[in-house]
Amino acid sequence: MVWQGCNTDGNVNDSKFNEPMPWIGIYIAAASLLCSIGMGTDAFSAIRHRKFWFPCKFFPLNATSLTIIAVATKLSVDLNTSMPRCNDQLSKLSSTVLMCTVMSNFMPSIGTMENREIFSNVIALGILVITLVVNVCIQMATGVIYVFWKEHAAVMFIMLVLLLFLSFSALTVPTTKHYFESKYTKKYEIAVRESSKETDMPVFKKLREDLMKYWTMANTSCPQFVVARSVTCTASGALCLFSAAILMEAWLRTYLMPGSFRFCSGQSDYKWSITLILIAQAIAVGLGTIGPAFRWFLAIRIRCPKEWRKSFKDEFKVEKYWIQRLVEWRDCPIGLRINSWHCRKLVHDTRNLVADLCIRMQISIVLVSKIVRIVSTYFIQFLFVFIFCFKELRGKLKQNKIISNNESGSESSQPNVKQDLSRFILYLEGEDNLVDLMAKRNCNATDCWIRRGRKNQPKYLLQILEKHVSSTGLKGAETFDSNQIPSLGYGKAPNCWALPVVTLTAIAVSLPNIDKTSTNRLMRAVTEALRYIRLIDQNLDEKEELIHIRRAADAAWLGVDLYHKWLGVDIRKMAVQAKGPKEVIQELADIAKNKVMEYDQKPMAACVWDTPSKLPVKVLAANSMYRIAQTILQNQKTTYEEITSVKLFEELSIMIADILAACLTNIPCLIHMECICSIIEERETRVCRAIFALGLTEKILKFLDQKALPCSDTNKMIRVDDWHVFRKQDELHFSPSSDSETKAFNSVDICLSID
Repeated sequence: MVWQGCNTDGNVNDSKFNEPMPWIGIYIAAASLLCSIGMGTDAFSAIRHRKFWFPCKFFPLNATSLTIIAVATKLSVDLNTSMPRCNDQLSKLSSTVLMCTVMSNFMPSIGTMENREIFSNVIALGILVITLVVNVCIQMATGVIYVFWKEHAAVMFIMLVLLLFLSFSALTVPTTKHYFESKYTKKYEIAVRESSKETDMPVFKKLREDLMKYWTMANTSCPQFVVARSVTCTASGALCLFSAAILMEAWLRTYLMPGSFRFCSGQSDYKWSITLILIAQAIAVGLGTIGPAFRWFLAIRIRCPKEWRKSFKDEFKVEKYWIQRLVEWRDCPIGLRINSWHCRKLVHDTRNLVADLCIRMQISIVLVSKIVRIVSTYFIQFLFVFIFCFKELRGKLKQNKIISNNESGSESSQPNVKQDLSRFILYLEGEDNLVDLMAKRNCNATDCWIRRGRKNQPKYLLQILEKHVSSTGLKGAETFDSNQIPSLGYGKAPNCWALPVVTLTAIAVSLPNIDKTSTNRLMRAVTEALRYIRLIDQNLDEKEELIHIRRAADAAWLGVDLYHKWLGVDIRKMAVQAKGPKEVIQELADIAKNKVMEYDQKPMAACVWDTPSKLPVKVLAANSMYRIAQTILQNQKTTYEEITSVKLFEELSIMIADILAACLTNIPCLIHMECICSIIEERETRVCRAIFALGLTEKILKFLDQKALPCSDTNKMIRVDDWHVFRKQDELHFSPSSDSETKAFNSVDICLSID
């Protein structure tokens, strides 16, 4: 009898074992393409944003990238698959070169990791690299790899050196983070002190100068940038470029000098998929070499004109931050509880021995990296000297032209005086020569982000502000919700900026006989405004007390914007069927009241009565609609005249514009809060977002700067409820004390019970 898996002789039938190998080859090629996409996207993003130190954003060192690399380098760890032809042997070499390229790209990403994350990722990468090196050595010994021995040996040596560079560079990350945190705090206090003295400057110009300082500090202390400009990262770029050159040399010798190698005949089990793997890995190596090569090239370019002026003694100085963490580890007491004196002494001496060995290795790695930089500078210094002299000559010609224009009487040709940012540059010991360059580039980067923001300024929001906001004050922000209107059962919940805007817009859209163009224009203006309102609400709500209210505003606006429905009620249909504006508003108030009553009948409703801000989002939206609708109806009763839909729509638009203007007065506060971030890894991104927001809101800030607001100290009126407090204080100040009826209506403790 022949069992499944056995042949007629009873042996294992292995005739189909190798059939899936081409599909496995496609899997390897796909993983290699993923590596190339990740590294290529990082390179494209860096060039697009002019970050020529090439940060790792899309392909950092983490569990996902390590898994992809393990699949992409499978050929290097395949011990027994026959690889007879030239493409087969080249694919073995390209896999090892790909590992070197990826490791060099990973270098800046260790700056954004926490200590435990660095430890686990470096250990995982080390296991992968050592496994790859051991397997390649086994294949060279068994004959699976029978050509490119020298190339494989050189690439494996580079791979181990890169692993040491990355591992020991990671030891400096906590030290540099702590140093830059303290330096940023001190420089930030100086910047705030200087800003407080400039009281007569326009808001936009003042914010621009402040952000240039904050960006300079945040960018130069960015953990990825700190690692990317280090000497070990520069050396890793040179080694990455060298490994890519080795692969190119093997390619050229194989195809242009076929007689230099002797390949075997036959076919690999991977068959046609080997060609796909080779092409995918060549693309990955090419794209992955861009970032490390640029880092190396820029480091050489910065130092080249000044390198011969420095003594070798200064160049080979090892800065303290390289070994500070190791020295602290060596000098700190051991936390183990060991009773035996001899064991304690043995553990202590062993720890000191290991620490001293690591310190010597760290010093050696830094010195080797500096040697690589010096050698690189020596070989290409003549090219940079020529470029440097050419730029100096061109600069002198431009200066002579400016002087001649000034002598001819042209006052407009005087160059703009830029702010001196060099004192806000944060740098490490030994980076003095980078200060001028970083100051210049950071100033240009700030202007670039402001220009990008200017291209996307809100068109419809500006129109509604210019049309409806007057210089007499922002009354709409104070009167949209009357204290005389009781809340529905659960007490009055605090307001965020977005919820009243969304509620008033829903009421305005539901009014009958309104031109569709006007409603669409209002909707677009509110859509643009909510982009800023959400940021302001999020930053002002640090304790997340208004999170449910903000969600209520988002949920209500989603229905109004996309489906013209408020909590499931078709407001467009309501506008068509209604007789007049008062009937529409009364119907909305009744619907809101019914929504709250439906929730009140649920058994769990009483559990949150003591915390109105934590009610469900639909209840919060309904309560806001009820209060605002009743406020509008109450205001109409006091006028004693019938109001038309057009006039009411105009009044609602003015009220919405006033609330938006009052909210947008918090933009300077928002921009400053974006820059005050305790997490150093997020600081650069948040400051960049603040600069972009400044460009977006330039016209808004200039418009608000021209208006006389009721309170110049907007830090005391940052929430929408603060404007109600301001109005209440104003009323108490001007109203007679004997008006007991007004006092009774102004009480905020009135609550309507719904039974």
